[in-house]
Amino acid sequence: QVQLVESGGGSVQAGGSLRLSCVASGMTYTRYSMGWFRQAPGREREGVACIGRDGSTSYADSVKGRFTISRDNGENTLYLAMNSLKPEDTAMYFCAAVLSSLPTYKSLRPVDYQYWGQGTQVTVSS
Repeated sequence: QVQLVESGGGSVQAGGSLRLSCVASGMTYTRYSMGWFRQAPGREREGVACIGRDGSTSYADSVKGRFTISRDNGENTLYLAMNSLKPEDTAMYFCAAVLSSLPTYKSLRPVDYQYWGQGTQVTVSS
């Protein structure tokens, strides 16, 4: 079965950096569009960044210029490099996958995704 396992979360001070990883298994990784999402306590899950099968990307306005999503198809791994972190970035971060016939398809809407990881916590202190 499809499994997504995130890692790389932690606690950092504002202005710091983290890189999240998500290893996929049980799937033909190159057939899936991928995304990173986050959810803070008491808030809805929101899209952070997404990447199509062709490597094209899209970002939430709140993270543009600070976060970079990438994928390594040889290692079945999705990454999220996070720089200039802010306290408001504090949340549980999830990766997600959706089977896509279009190479350019990608979405920041959680409802569009089929498979989810368990999440990794990111805490940014001021």
